[in-house]
Amino acid sequence: MKIKIINKSKHALPEYATNASAGVDLRANLSEPVVLKSLERALLPTDLFIELPVGYEAQIRPRSGLAFKNGLTVLNSPGTIDADYRGEIKIILVNLSKEDFVINDGERIAQMVIAKHEQAEWIEVEQLIETSRGTGGFGSTGK
Repeated sequence: MKIKIINKSKHALPEYATNASAGVDLRANLSEPVVLKSLERALLPTDLFIELPVGYEAQIRPRSGLAFKNGLTVLNSPGTIDADYRGEIKIILVNLSKEDFVINDGERIAQMVIAKHEQAEWIEVEQLIETSRGTGGFGSTGK
């Protein structure tokens, strides 16, 4: 799949780390380091702009290493970039650890996965087909 991209950052285009990678790492494009204190959130620039085909979205997800080792995650995970959005890709990071975390220019702060999606046509009805699960929700299917 070919996706048009404008790169106004100081960094190379995002790339897949391996031939089986689902996502590409996105880098912070900063003029100076950003200190993210405990429980603080920040909107970080990438200076990347994309043009997705209709029927696709870009999902912004946390990087597992940053999440596990440092408690940093993407706040609205996964964040969705719609096919008609033309603005800069920015990343909402939150520090869930007890320690400050310094984000430097060029640091890999999130990953982006391109995914196909459908749009639903809603059909209003009076009842739904019964299933064995029924209305059972959280934890209803066991451990």
